[in-house]
Amino acid sequence: MSASPSPNLLRRGDDWFTGRGWTAFPFQHEAWKAYLDGKSGLVNAPTGSGKTYSLILPILLEFLKEHPDDPAKANNGLQAIWITPIRALTREIQAAAERAIEDLGMKWRVGIRSGDTKTGERTKQRNKPPEILITTPESLHLLLASKGYEKFFSDLRVLVADEWHELLGTKRGVLVELALSRLRGIRGNAFRTWGISATIGNMQEALDVLVPAGTRERIIIRAKASKETEMITVMPDEIETFPWAGHLGIKLLEKVVPIIYESGSTLIFTNTRSQCEIWYQRLLEADPDLSGAIAMHHGSISRELRDWVEDALHQGTLKAVVCTSSLDLGVDFRPVETIVQIGSPKGVARFLQRAGRSGHRPGAKSTIHFVPTNSLELLEASALRRCIENEVIESRIPYIRSFDVLVQYLVTLAVSGGFRREEVLKEIRGTFCFASVSDEEFAWCLDFITTGGNSLGAYDEYHKVVRDEEGVYKVESKRVAMMHRLSIGAIVSETTLMIKYMSGGYIGAIEEYFISSLKPGDTFWFAGRSLKFMKVKGTEALVKKSNAKKGKVPSWRGGRMQLSSQLSAYLRKSLEELKLEDYHDAELLKLAPLRDIQAHRSAVPATDELLIEYFHDREGYHLLMYPCEGRGIHEGLSSLIAYRIGQFAPLTFTIAMNDYGFELLSDQPIPIEEALGSDLFNLTELTADLNAGINATEMAKRRFRDIAAIAGLIFKGYPGKQKKEKHLQSGSQLFFDVFTDYEPTNLLLQQAYDEIMTFQLQEARLRSALERINGQTILFQQPRKATPFSFSLIVDRLRERVSSESLQDRIKRMRLALVRE
Repeated sequence: MSASPSPNLLRRGDDWFTGRGWTAFPFQHEAWKAYLDGKSGLVNAPTGSGKTYSLILPILLEFLKEHPDDPAKANNGLQAIWITPIRALTREIQAAAERAIEDLGMKWRVGIRSGDTKTGERTKQRNKPPEILITTPESLHLLLASKGYEKFFSDLRVLVADEWHELLGTKRGVLVELALSRLRGIRGNAFRTWGISATIGNMQEALDVLVPAGTRERIIIRAKASKETEMITVMPDEIETFPWAGHLGIKLLEKVVPIIYESGSTLIFTNTRSQCEIWYQRLLEADPDLSGAIAMHHGSISRELRDWVEDALHQGTLKAVVCTSSLDLGVDFRPVETIVQIGSPKGVARFLQRAGRSGHRPGAKSTIHFVPTNSLELLEASALRRCIENEVIESRIPYIRSFDVLVQYLVTLAVSGGFRREEVLKEIRGTFCFASVSDEEFAWCLDFITTGGNSLGAYDEYHKVVRDEEGVYKVESKRVAMMHRLSIGAIVSETTLMIKYMSGGYIGAIEEYFISSLKPGDTFWFAGRSLKFMKVKGTEALVKKSNAKKGKVPSWRGGRMQLSSQLSAYLRKSLEELKLEDYHDAELLKLAPLRDIQAHRSAVPATDELLIEYFHDREGYHLLMYPCEGRGIHEGLSSLIAYRIGQFAPLTFTIAMNDYGFELLSDQPIPIEEALGSDLFNLTELTADLNAGINATEMAKRRFRDIAAIAGLIFKGYPGKQKKEKHLQSGSQLFFDVFTDYEPTNLLLQQAYDEIMTFQLQEARLRSALERINGQTILFQQPRKATPFSFSLIVDRLRERVSSESLQDRIKRMRLALVRE
């Protein structure tokens, strides 16, 4: 550990802040001192409070301390790696670092390496490394796959993981863990690790994953001042008696337009790219004067268009940008005054993160307008407000034992020059993710990459790595090395096609399955443009400009966001207040008419009650339960209950679910009262019944597709020659079936089932929900017709059906029928 920093050195940091007209916060002082003391750690502070300078500055000050006579010394080798989860952050971090470097009279260079970095620039960086390299987890692993990477990292002092809360709980975070294990192996005690994070519920665990105990002295540095956030719910003039998903979103559009005009610049966050496209179009239809003053930003739009939008935001030339999570993180758009959130964000942390895009400077207040997309989302608004008031925040569950990422990493090391078994095993066991890996499991991984394992040994293409006479594992085939470098990463997306004008010029990327649904001449909307689809040529979807006012809006196969357990708990509290007519906030007061109808026809549950509704109509027999645990938990719970009821009678169910509850629909009477009298919610046979009820094999097969891609079993193709989605899917299913039949102990196969239980069905949370239900009073109601609560579930199910009639017209008829007593 280095000697304690001198007061003069810290004063130099203060002087730089003063010269900029700023005053350093106590947490920044604490971070400077801890870094200069040689510690590793995690900086936790609100968005816009100066977290970046809490670590950039001490990195520079340390160099000035060691080179007092030559502060302008250049070409010092790579000193710091700055990991960012999204590319949009890279330029801002670069600008912040270069600002401090110039003012301190230094000659350091700051480089960016991501998927957008041109080949020539990458070569320059390899030959003459910048002192600070801003990169992504995937690009860092590409560097580890380069020959002689040890020399490139030989001067490295620190890795900073920015927005660590976003990487934690993802396989990209596992990539960072593995890269850190190798960098620690290369640099030893000369290497430090720091993270920057917004608040999460498991901050200590976040530190443990980033800097495992025993690596060096660690510290969590928290800012004392909290960020003031003002939440304003945009209310409908009259509450919809029977809500359905998506209706209120567009209906409230006219209330969003004045918000845009009242602010200097506004970010309008949507939860999906399809919703982003729709809101952009509808805003222009509602107010043509916004043309040229608003833009759109999401991950499928071309890099050039996104750069233009980000530059325009920085310059304050746009009134509004409709966006997705592509602008969630850290980007400093000072002109942004207001945030609009369309629909529930399903989590407190995500909501606060987005709110923090406004007032993105120390001491400034963040303002966010919440626009519900259906009536019941007003309950979520009430719950969100209460969570913010009580400083309740979600935890992020880190991945453990991700063998797909591990085997990819081992091949990465083998591509770059090779590795020795004992050295790498020791390093990976030092990570949080792989601390429990046994000798036998690691031997399986080595066997998998060298021979293909028990099932694939007869196929030479899976003999990727060889072990030489000195015991070094390496890749000798140039073809294998090239294919592996093209496949590095843990983000598995659908096969995409580039959208290109017939006359030339790219617009962005679209998933293959959407384009496959179009016929030549069909019109669709993308990036705010009306486009006529012409044909597919290779990996390009060729289009022409269209003047058509109507067309399809692309849909993407992203999973629905999960309602967090913290927000679920407060949602149930809001329901109880609704039951008691405790309208202490505006959202609950607005829901009073809906509450009255629900209470008249059925009941509103308290926190110690579970509402179950059962009724019969022309569709069949409806059984509805409302645990209010979120769609993901209800997916497992509905299948479990359907399986257990099926033991009383041979029934076939249609299942629907949303964040509030689930519906079982049958054409035969459902013996629910008999099932309730037979311990329907028992925990003793949970795992066995869950596996029997959910068709775990089919779910694991879908999960295995991503695992197979990350592990290198499936090659998605060369640039410009990508394999079709159906070929990738059939290939992964073949591997799944082979492993199931001939190697049931295959670690990748077991991982697929483990991930289903841990992340999709969230078995631990489901078990907790059942424990809570077992302590509740059952409110068993048999209304004569659908209730407000059940109506949203029924409509969600109808959306999944193909109907010759307009869904909107059908919903109107249903609503008219329901309001007639």
